Amino acid sequence: MLLKLGVMGGAGDGIPPEYLDKAARLGEAIAEAGCIVVTGACPGLPLAAARGAKRRGGTVIGISPALSLDEHAFHYESPSLAHDVLIFTGSGLMGREVVNIRSSDVVLIVGGSSGTLGELAIAYDEGKLIGVLTATGGISDMVADILATCNKDTGARVIYDGDPTRLVQRLLDAYRTEHFRRPSVFCRDASDATSTPAEGSQQDPVCGMWVAPRAAAARRSKDGTRFVFCSLHCAEQFDEQQQSSIK
Repeated sequence: MLLKLGVMGGAGDGIPPEYLDKAARLGEAIAEAGCIVVTGACPGLPLAAARGAKRRGGTVIGISPALSLDEHAFHYESPSLAHDVLIFTGSGLMGREVVNIRSSDVVLIVGGSSGTLGELAIAYDEGKLIGVLTATGGISDMVADILATCNKDTGARVIYDGDPTRLVQRLLDAYRTEHFRRPSVFCRDASDATSTPAEGSQQDPVCGMWVAPRAAAARRSKDGTRFVFCSLHCAEQFDEQQQSSIK
């Protein structure tokens, strides 16, 4: 699947034009990298990123606090036209933050205040890869101090950069070479899959990799036999093979 980069940031009025421009260039960089933009479907910096992505032919998903498009536009006074998909959570402004973070492979912090701080806290506690676009006001230039004060090892990794294009590239390099092995605290560590068997391991029937009991990326059952897989790719190859054998 395409990687989803969530842009979390200030949605208030009076944002300086230079911050909006950096957010727009961030959206452009995400689209040009072939990734999907996820936002809280709100105005301000996330909307600027959404518009930037659309200018480059990107896809934008908005996680709305509302129950419906009517409530989204009227009650929350939030935009819709810069998004390809709006997901209506009905969870309110605070409740939808968890959906924002868990729907994103990588989380980006741009400016922001208390709401963005909440999204940062969720992403950090859940071990996400986080990018901070510095020099965009709000909490963006305080993140390092906030996390140092927390002094908590969650498995999260944080990358700071003031250049939108460079930040996106650094995040994608980190995710694809390292962080994908355990993208959040809810995922097993793929580094436990090896070419030699450990105690209790099973062999992936597609690629032959030995997978430790708690390291399987997916499981399938067929005719009373349970199979484990090192990756979603192998699991879906197995599905295709089974479908072909039926035909």
